[in-house]
Amino acid sequence: MDLLVHTIPGAHAERLMVLIHGLGSNENDLPQLMAHLDPEGRFTAVSVRGPIEFMGGFAWFESLQEAPGPLPETVRSSVAALDATIDDQCAKLGFERDQAVIVGFSQGAAMALALGLGAERGQGGLVSATRPAGVVAMSGFLMPEAYVPMAWDVDGYDAAQMPPVLVQHGSQDPVVPFSLFEAVCDQLAGAGVPFVASEYPMGHQVALESVQEAKGWVDEVVAGERPDAGRMRATSPVEDGPVKTVTTATFADEVLGSDMPVIVDFWAPWCGPCRQVGPVVAQIAEMRSHSYKVVKINIDENPDLAQRYDVQSIPLIALFQNGSLVRKALGAKPRQQLEAELGMLVLP
Repeated sequence: MDLLVHTIPGAHAERLMVLIHGLGSNENDLPQLMAHLDPEGRFTAVSVRGPIEFMGGFAWFESLQEAPGPLPETVRSSVAALDATIDDQCAKLGFERDQAVIVGFSQGAAMALALGLGAERGQGGLVSATRPAGVVAMSGFLMPEAYVPMAWDVDGYDAAQMPPVLVQHGSQDPVVPFSLFEAVCDQLAGAGVPFVASEYPMGHQVALESVQEAKGWVDEVVAGERPDAGRMRATSPVEDGPVKTVTTATFADEVLGSDMPVIVDFWAPWCGPCRQVGPVVAQIAEMRSHSYKVVKINIDENPDLAQRYDVQSIPLIALFQNGSLVRKALGAKPRQQLEAELGMLVLP
């Protein structure tokens, strides 16, 4: 089975990073994370499309949570095809498989775990004996042995041969139950696999904080380390600095009910111009702290607010006064230009 591959070259690539999307998505989804995971360009990323059409996107197999569930041969076929694709891409691009990092989200995370930790071909399994350097499983799960046998399910298992794993999950995930994250932790710990597992106060998604953690973990793996901190309990929020994070739950109090005018930065982690204008917004917050409140809203995590205020492009910098949106400035711009478009007295 030939799979469609989208390649994202790294400026100084010496390794391969394999990106595996989730149910109903496609190969254009996870490449947005590369600017955060690998800003140095150490990896060439290949994002692979699932072989099954599903609700306008693609999948690796039918949902395990909906009866009657996928046929085992469908799951195995996808795992085997993706395993072969990794070998092909390593040969084509000149990288070593044991230096690769495999990253998956949701159903793609289950595939990543199967590829990194599955039983070998020739030993009742489906994947190469050459293990990757590491596996990142975002909001995923381990598939039952009936679908994909894992390395620890067969004779001759050696935990020292297993790659390190980073597992991340939202404590409020409505799609992949949190209990499946706990089951992954238990199985990895029982099998002696080196792993770090972090839970975040979020739903079925990727947050900026989780991607920042993944970047640090990848740095350690590239340096030859095998991170093995085990399960980390609920992560404390990352300090915002001068620009406070606002969510749907706090918007009414922080913005609409504010006695001061409020500048709102509508942004998203994958948005390059948002990263460019972020320091400018922070500078305004520091310079105007006595006259304006400055906050930011992640539109991926708060889509209802983006819809309510017709945020169709980002970054969008908005000025709220007396509970109403009064001005907007679209795009990354110098501070003085932003201030002028928002109707503020321009400071030198």
